[in-house]
Amino acid sequence: MTAVEPIRSKNLIKSIEETLKATNFRDYVLFCFGINSGLRISDILKLDVKDVRNKKILRLKEIKTGKYKTLPFNKKIRHILQIYTQNRNLNEPLFVTKFNNRMDRITAYRLLNRVCDLMKLDIKIGTHTLRKTFGYHFYKQYKDIVILQKIFNHTNPSVTLRYIGIEQDEVYKSYENFIL
Repeated sequence: MTAVEPIRSKNLIKSIEETLKATNFRDYVLFCFGINSGLRISDILKLDVKDVRNKKILRLKEIKTGKYKTLPFNKKIRHILQIYTQNRNLNEPLFVTKFNNRMDRITAYRLLNRVCDLMKLDIKIGTHTLRKTFGYHFYKQYKDIVILQKIFNHTNPSVTLRYIGIEQDEVYKSYENFIL
C-alpha cells in the first residue's frame, strides 16, 4: 500500500473543490468536510444527517481510538452542510451511494481518484489525503504542532510532523539549500 500525501497547494485544493462542486455536490461536501475537519474517513462516513444538521459542534466517539472528540464546524462547513442536509431525513446516512446505501471507504477512495483522473492530476491520493491535508495546512497556518498532535491523538510531535509530510519537506529543503 502506497502512502498518500497531503495536498500542499491551496490553488489545487480550490481546483478540486470547483471540479467536484460542478460534477457531484455530495463528493464536494465530502472533500470539504474531510479537509476542514481532520477526521478519519471512517468517522466521517459513520455520520448521519442528524449528527450535523443545524449544529455548530460535532461530538463523536472515534472508531479507531475509542476516544471522544468535540469538533467545532467552521463557517464554510456549516454553510455547506446546511445546503446539503436540507430536505433530508434526519436518520439517513450523511453520505449515501447512488443506491441509497451508506457510503463506504472504497467508494470514497474511488471518487477522490476519479476527480484526479478527470483533472489529469498525478498525485498519490486516497481517503487519508483529506486528513493529512487538514493537518498540513493547520500546521502551516498556526505552527502549533502540539495542538495538531492533540487533534490527531498522536503520541508525540515527531509522529505528527512525519504524518503530515512536514518532516519530508524539511529534509528536501535542507538538501536544496546545502551547497558545497
